[in-house]
Amino acid sequence: MSDYFATVEWKRHSQNFLDRQYSRTHEWQFEGGVVVPASSSPHIVPVPMSVADNVNPEEAFVASISSCHMLFFLDFASRKKLIVEQYTDKAVGTLAIGPNGKQMMTEVILKPEVIFVGERPKPEVLKALHHQSHEACFIANSVLTNVRIDEAFLV
Repeated sequence: MSDYFATVEWKRHSQNFLDRQYSRTHEWQFEGGVVVPASSSPHIVPVPMSVADNVNPEEAFVASISSCHMLFFLDFASRKKLIVEQYTDKAVGTLAIGPNGKQMMTEVILKPEVIFVGERPKPEVLKALHHQSHEACFIANSVLTNVRIDEAFLV
């Protein structure tokens, strides 16, 4: 078992809090010293109370699933002696009303573009690697969200 830590810090400063027009900008602080400027999504809370340039929780959610999948993919590819030169995933998450009637991230679609050194593996090998990665990804295994790989990226 492992524990992971993050500190999320927001400060009011001198803003009027009760009118609900306060800034939603805050920081995510991680153990290694990285500080990430965060905010609510401007799709949910309008600018200027949100900062579009900052990372929002919805984007971070999509990135964490994509990153977990990628890390397993790289590991499984290396075990098969396949050399990955570059892995780029332009993943998309959808916030919608879920089956319980509440807003949730209903789906995350992974769109991994993988460049290999030498000959590209056959589609069935890629599918198997992605399936194995999906099954192993503990972030995807932890959520109700439908996580799938866009089939166009498996050929």
